[in-house]
Amino acid sequence: MTYDETLSYIYNIAPMFQSIGAGAYKEGLANTHTLDQHFGHPHRRYRTIHVAGTNGKGSVSHTLAAIMQLAGLRVGLYTSPHMLDFRERIRVNGEPIPEQRVVDFVAQEREFFEPLYPSFFELTTALAFLYFAEQQVDVAIIEVGLGGRLDCTNIVRPDLSIITNISYDHTQFLGNTLQQIAREKAGIIKDGVPVVIGQTGLQAAQTKAQRQEAEQVREVFMGTARAHHSDIRLADEEPWVVASEFNQDGTQTYALASGSRLAGQLGGIYQRHNTSTLLCAIDALMQQDYYAELLTSHPTALSYGMSHVAELTGLQGRWQTLAASPLTVCDAAHNPAGIAAIAEQLMIVPQQSVHLVFGMVNDKDIRTSTQALKPLLDAKSVHFYVTQPSSARAMQTHKMQDILAETLTLEAATLPCFSSLGEAYEAARSNAAEADIIVITGSCYLVADALATLPQQRK
Repeated sequence: MTYDETLSYIYNIAPMFQSIGAGAYKEGLANTHTLDQHFGHPHRRYRTIHVAGTNGKGSVSHTLAAIMQLAGLRVGLYTSPHMLDFRERIRVNGEPIPEQRVVDFVAQEREFFEPLYPSFFELTTALAFLYFAEQQVDVAIIEVGLGGRLDCTNIVRPDLSIITNISYDHTQFLGNTLQQIAREKAGIIKDGVPVVIGQTGLQAAQTKAQRQEAEQVREVFMGTARAHHSDIRLADEEPWVVASEFNQDGTQTYALASGSRLAGQLGGIYQRHNTSTLLCAIDALMQQDYYAELLTSHPTALSYGMSHVAELTGLQGRWQTLAASPLTVCDAAHNPAGIAAIAEQLMIVPQQSVHLVFGMVNDKDIRTSTQALKPLLDAKSVHFYVTQPSSARAMQTHKMQDILAETLTLEAATLPCFSSLGEAYEAARSNAAEADIIVITGSCYLVADALATLPQQRK
């Protein structure tokens, strides 16, 4: 089979969550252990760092991989979903797994795995762990797919566990309260393995109910760490980043509690929290001789990795600039917390007129997500272009229009619908002045559409 034929086979024998949602989810680790045993437990042949969380885990994983790579390590990076090509999920020192290795894996192993009826993620994880062993990586940064406790990446015993934050997403699998979701994420905490928590929510709590909920989340993490005799660090309770400012080129500069400054390539107001999580994780790794020696002997790894993460690891879709005039950015926000962060971001940009190209998939909490845009409508002139990502899970445009109209109290006439991202973007570009901003968001898959098609359109 060719590479394209192989991907078609994988997507059909093991439909991916990216395409069909809940129907692709398999609970439990039975298949994972069977596949792992078949391949000789490859993940035991290299060090790992395990990263979970509702939002931010991709940015943290990629940036950590960039830093480790610059510290002289051969680094595997396993993330999801992919934007344009399946191979983005599995990288070594930033290079995607070769097409031929994917083809050979299926050709050589299909007789074994077909009777198991594995999920797409189970199969992909097995390939990633095997490939990292074949490539003799020193360390692999492993991003959790969904949740933590029952995620098939959770067979690793890492040097460090990281949980970026907790918010509402995938509630049909993880629970309907933040406390329940936290318990699932905390499932990656292992006996004696240190853990860094990025945000518990306590620092951002504004009401008594929010504070009570955040305290419950904090106790889930603290209690789980105690039960596993794991040293725990709470990044948002330690003074890491004290201020951040945006530069004209879309990058950020962070003022640290230490008095130094650090440049970050990734845009997005939420990167301040991710940077605090990252710095706390680096500090935790510095307590281990292996990493302390490497990072001490490569003093520029942190700063250069932060400022060149996209080139080093291929990260895309995080407040990424697509065009300069009018300024056009895309961001893979796809749940209430992510879209709230987008709204907060747009509140502070200098542009007063926002052209929002928006679409979501139908198994997200769309009403809560769209409600997060309300403060933005009060502060700026917002023009909507309703569309849908090219995914079987896409919310149809007229349904998206109805929800936006209801949650934001808008007339349907102010929410024009477009059958594709391309059409929506062209309409936005036609209406936008040079001093305006166009933002494409609401779904990772809509951002993938933008990355695949818009570079050829922008002038």
